[in-house]
Formats: sequence, C-alpha cells, structure tokens
Amino acid sequence: MRISDEDYLWFAGRALDGMAAILAELGDERANRRPPLPGANTPYAIVTHCLGVLEFWAGSLVAGRVVHRDRDAEFTASGPVRELIERVAVAREQLHADLKAAEPAAPLRAPAPAKYADTPAGRSQGGALQHVYEELAQHHGQLELTRDILR
Repeated sequence: MRISDEDYLWFAGRALDGMAAILAELGDERANRRPPLPGANTPYAIVTHCLGVLEFWAGSLVAGRVVHRDRDAEFTASGPVRELIERVAVAREQLHADLKAAEPAAPLRAPAPAKYADTPAGRSQGGALQHVYEELAQHHGQLELTRDILR
C-alpha cells in the first residue's frame, strides 16, 4: 500500500498548520517561554526542531539534498514568531518538492542515525517519510499541551 503525495501532504500539512496557528496565538513572548516542567522546551524550539526533522529526514535522507543540521541548536532556538511561521510555510513547500524525489521502497540516500539504522525509518525512504509524519504529529500534540500550560 502506498499513500499518495497529496494525501501525505494533507496529513503533514495539518500538523504544520496547527503548529503555525499555535505560534501565532502565543505571540513572541509566550512562544519563547519554557513551561515550568523538567526538560520542557519552548514552543519556538519545538517548531524549530520539527523543521530540522523535515530538512534532515525528508530533505537529506529521502530527496538526497545536502543538509547541515545542528540538532542541539534547535532546542535553544528563539526569535520572532512571524519569521518562524514563514519558515514553516517554506518547509511545507520544500516537503512537497522532496516528495517528488521520493522512491518509497528504495534505501535512504544518506545514512540514518545509528539508533534508527535497523528500524523501518532507517531502511527505506517510505519508512523515513513515515518517521517524519510521526515526529510532526507527536510534536504538534506536545505543542498543544505546551500552549495550554503557557496560557
């Protein structure tokens, strides 16, 4: 079974649109605030991390683009919400382009991180794309809870 690019983009887009809406609702000050929980991330950092996931997993491992990712920096990122929402829109368009290069049953175009090498996410482009959606959905939910705490 294979999901169409349009259907995949619909699901991924719902998560990305939901994250952008939460950022807009929170505004600059709250989007850059950590909730008072151990190990919590700011909404800004959560969304920045999701953009890193898209860039690395879909851009590098699926589409074969050269990507320079600083995963640790994603979790300390901060800045204006408007600019991050614009980056979300650009990332959504890039995902559309990256899907055109995807061969779901083919191996990844670059090595997966070691902890994923022997998992479906690390064995095929389709598995990597499923991992992208998994991360987007998971972090969208995390962002909803984070927003509720920060209100």
